[in-house]
Formats: sequence, structure tokens, C-alpha cells
Amino acid sequence: MGKTGRDWTQIYAIYGMDDWQTPVFLLIHAIIFSISSVLFLIYFDSVCSSFHSILPAGLARFTAGFTGSVTALSAVCLFYAAGNIFYSSVALRWEMAQRMVSGVNDWSTVKTALDVGSGRGILLNAVALQLKKEGSSGRVVGLDRKNNTLSTLRTAGMEGVQEYVTFREGDARRLPFPDNYFDVVVSAAFVHTVGSEFGRKSAAAAAERMKVIGEVVRVLKTGGVGVVWDLVHSPEYVRRLQELKMDEVRVSERVTAFMVSSHVVSFRKPCQHVVSPSEVRLFNNVC
Repeated sequence: MGKTGRDWTQIYAIYGMDDWQTPVFLLIHAIIFSISSVLFLIYFDSVCSSFHSILPAGLARFTAGFTGSVTALSAVCLFYAAGNIFYSSVALRWEMAQRMVSGVNDWSTVKTALDVGSGRGILLNAVALQLKKEGSSGRVVGLDRKNNTLSTLRTAGMEGVQEYVTFREGDARRLPFPDNYFDVVVSAAFVHTVGSEFGRKSAAAAAERMKVIGEVVRVLKTGGVGVVWDLVHSPEYVRRLQELKMDEVRVSERVTAFMVSSHVVSFRKPCQHVVSPSEVRLFNNVC
């Protein structure tokens, strides 16, 4: 966490975790598998003897050794999974928030920003801290499906940026904002959850995610910047942004988060929109 200048224990103290059950579940099973692998090692001869009744001597020894190895490897994998999920839940989110904020070249001109799927407010507050650092009079709106107003304002207060933050409950597929409203739109590890009720690998779920990307583009001002960090589905977002004729579509290197691949996709909304091959409409003269 050296790049962010924050101690990870401080970050966890402010934001906590939404889901303790998963890493705890994995950790408990990792401990069970670890104990089992140690018992296999200590009582290896006895285990081999138990296999002799059903297998030839050589095969029994191999089977016992293979079972013990798989048990030990499973313990290692489970420890890694628990650690990765615990780290990804807060510390990595904070680190990625800093990277996303740094993806916007000039915050001094930003007056309105939106965080889609703000959750506990990690990215929301990172944007607010950047606005505060710039001495900006701008504000950042956090939008989520759940009414997290109290918890969001609490973390903003702990970060000292409550005057820069507002919260709105709403559906990311139908953002409750007018066209061309925000200078910057960001979203972290959220879009992949949209449409999950249809099954995340289904065409219907993909269509719902594309609605979110379309809405992000709609509410973004011409010349504005969008930055989306998400899991697994980043290639879909790139294709959709290219279909929408966005400029400067960039994809970061792969980052492992929650045991899967993730990427940051950034883009700029162009000042001109091609209506037809012979007509180009200028949206905003200030671009």
C-alpha cells in the first residue's frame, strides 16, 4: 500500500467488509485440510496399511502419498483464496481506486462526478479526496441499488470529505440523471453484478451490463472521462464502447481480484458524433 500512503489496517477500520463469511469459510477449510495433511504425514505408514486391504502394496503406497499431496495442495489453495478475497474486498479496492483517480488527467476542471455502484464508498471517497486536494468546488454523487446513505456519509466523514459527497439510490440500467451531466463517471467492481439474476454467463445478463455501459456514456458530458474497473467482462465493455464511437478506449494490465481477472477500462466521450456518413454533429463547443 505504499503508493497510496495509507496503512491497510486504517482502510479496513474505516470501510470494514461486506462479506466476512466467504474468507472465514475458506480459512476454516484451509485449516482442516492443513491438519489432515499433517496427520497423513505423521501416520503415513498406518494409512498405507489401511489401503493394503483393497489395493496392491505398491499402488496402496502411491494412493496414500497422492491423497496426502492433494490434501496439502488444497490447503495451500484455500489459504491463498481466503487471503486474496480478504485483500480484494478492501485493500485492493482502495489501491485500484487510486489508480482509477489517476486515470483522469485534470481534476481541477471537474465539477460533477458520478460513482456507479458506490457500495461502501471506497472509490467515492477517493474521488472526493482528489477534489479536495485540487481545492475544487465540485461534488461526487454515489449511486447504488441499496440505500447506503448513512454508511456512505459516515465513511465520508471519517475521510473528511463529507462536503464533497452526495448519495442517490437508483438502478444503474436507468440512471436518474439527464444527458451530458457529469464530467467524470467511474465504477469499481460493480457492473459484472448487474443482470446476475439471469445467470452471469447468459445473453440476458450481458444485455443488462451493456445497458449500464450505455447509461454511463449517456450521462457523461462530451469530452468527459469514464473509468470502469470490473471483473471478467471487460472485453464486452471495450466492444460496446467502440460501437458507441468512444475515443481513447484503453485497457489496463490484468489484475487478479476475487480470484478472477480484472481490468480497468477508460475512455473519453468525443466532442463530435457521427450521425450519418455525411453528417457530423458538434455536441459541445468547449471540447
